[in-house]
Amino acid sequence: MEGLEIIAVILIIIGTLSYNKTINFKKFLIDNDGLFQLLKEDNYEFLVYSKYGEKVDIDILFQKRISNAVLVAVIFTVLFLGKFSILNMVLTIVIFYGMYKLPYMQLNSHYKKHLHTIDLMLPYYLKGLEILIQHYTVPVALGKSIEDAPEIFKPGLRKMVERINAGDASVDPYMEFANTYPVRDSMRMMRLLYRLGIGSQERKQDRLMMFSRSVSNLQNKAREVKYKERLDKMEGKTMTMLVCTGAGVMVILLIAMFSMFSV
Repeated sequence: MEGLEIIAVILIIIGTLSYNKTINFKKFLIDNDGLFQLLKEDNYEFLVYSKYGEKVDIDILFQKRISNAVLVAVIFTVLFLGKFSILNMVLTIVIFYGMYKLPYMQLNSHYKKHLHTIDLMLPYYLKGLEILIQHYTVPVALGKSIEDAPEIFKPGLRKMVERINAGDASVDPYMEFANTYPVRDSMRMMRLLYRLGIGSQERKQDRLMMFSRSVSNLQNKAREVKYKERLDKMEGKTMTMLVCTGAGVMVILLIAMFSMFSV
C-alpha cells in the first residue's frame, strides 16, 4: 500500500502546483509542440477519424495523450529521485513511451477489428459512386460522393480527392486509398476506377460496364457473407438452446432419480 500512498501524495502535489500555475502543463505542451509532433505517427489522424469521426479535435486529443504520458513519467521520476540511476532513468523513458503509444495501439486495434465491417460497406459505397460517374467525371464524382459516404471512408476520400485536384494524375492517390482500406478487392477496384477516369468517352462506357459488373459481384459476395453470418448466428443460438434444454432435462432426471433413491 505504501507505493500507492506515495503516488496519491505525488498526484495531489502535482495537482495543487498545476492549479496554482506553479506547473503549467499546457504551456509546457505548447512550448514543446514541435518536438512532440515528431512523435506523431503518420496514420494517427486517420485512425482517430476512423474511430471518432471528423468532428473530433485532433490537437486536443493529441495534447491529452502527451500530457497523460508526461504526467506518468513525472510521477516515476519523483519516485526515483532518492535512488537515481541510469537504469531508473531508462525505465522512466520506457514508461513514458509505453504510455504515449498505448492510445495509438488502441486506435489501431479498433481499426483492425472493424476491417470486416469496412469490407461489407465498400461495395455499397462503390455502387453509389458508379451512379455518380454516369453523370460526372471520376474526380468530380469522388468529391460528390464524400457527403453520403460511410464515415470511415471520408478521411481517405478527402485525401484522395485533394491529391487528384492538386494535379496528381497517376494511379498513386487511388492506390493510397486501397492501402488505407486493405479489404477484399480494394486494389483491383481502385485500379478500375483509375482507368475509368482516363481515355475517351467511348472507352469510358466499356470501362463503366466492367466497373459495374465488378461492383455487382462484390455486392453479391457481401450479401452471401451477411447471409452466412446470420445463418451461423441462428445455428449458434439453436445449438445453445438445445444444449440448455438437454442440460435442463438431465438435471430434472437426476433430481427425480435422487428423489426415488432417497425414498
